[in-house]
Amino acid sequence: MFTEKELSEAQALVARHMAPTAAHDWPLLGQALGAEVIVKHENHAPTGAFKVRGGITFIDWLKRSHPEMRGIVTATRGNHGQSQARAAVAAGLEARIVVPHGNSTEKNAAMRAYGATLIEHGQDFDTARELAMEMAEKEPLFPVPPFHRELVRGVATYGYELFSRHPDLDVVYVPIGCGSGICGTIAARDALGAKARIVGVVSEHAQTARLSAEAGAPIETDSARTFADGMAVRVPVQAALDIYGPGTDHIGTVSEDEIAAAIRLYFTATHNLAEGAGAAALALALKEKDENAGRKVGLILSGGNIDTGWFRTVLAGQVPEP
Repeated sequence: MFTEKELSEAQALVARHMAPTAAHDWPLLGQALGAEVIVKHENHAPTGAFKVRGGITFIDWLKRSHPEMRGIVTATRGNHGQSQARAAVAAGLEARIVVPHGNSTEKNAAMRAYGATLIEHGQDFDTARELAMEMAEKEPLFPVPPFHRELVRGVATYGYELFSRHPDLDVVYVPIGCGSGICGTIAARDALGAKARIVGVVSEHAQTARLSAEAGAPIETDSARTFADGMAVRVPVQAALDIYGPGTDHIGTVSEDEIAAAIRLYFTATHNLAEGAGAAALALALKEKDENAGRKVGLILSGGNIDTGWFRTVLAGQVPEP
């Protein structure tokens, strides 16, 4: 998807706006998995999630290629919207963000703090996305899709950082929403010639990516009701499926209970916050620990933006109601 030169240039651009995130080994996680474990801490990125990288590269591209645009419009469950608002407003552009009703109050507040105009519409991400694309047809606002080559080029820089420091990883677990994260990880692995198997993770209540990859064609689901809102997608993105379908070793599912348990383990073992999607990689790695015994395992902690109320619920041993 990208050459090493293209990713190196993206890394140089991203590095002007944020420091590389840490990739730590944690002995308590190693004990839990029976393996050497490297956690890529995208929860330490500005905005608290990996998406910030794609905002940097996308808005840089937009300013150069579409100088006539007044701003951007996009849909999100939170992390993508923070990324786009942060980069767009810093570049002097308007950022209009559509979220579904009932979206994370704390992610909504963060997007407004970055300067976004927030619009609530629909009951899930895919309905919000439809409105965002309609708005782009009526005003000089560029429609930012959930998946775009320039978004992925930026997101791939976390994989570039990870594989540059740990080229000997045997397997890397990555959560899947619309697909930019896992596609960026695959792209970085291939560009750098690493050999790690890439394993995708979805919620058992939002399985469109797994079903589509197994069918070799897009499979929509009726709902995507999971508290791991970064994975709450009903409709797959064909361009992403074309990459992660053949590029992953397999895609596994995790339950709401398993995601909550992984959030608790991240906190007790590392004292890091993980949102639902951020903990999903650990959740699946725990299910598959027998297969990875003695190996070097990478986990993408994709974000730490969990609402306070949900985190209290998880620490109490329960599962939040989405």
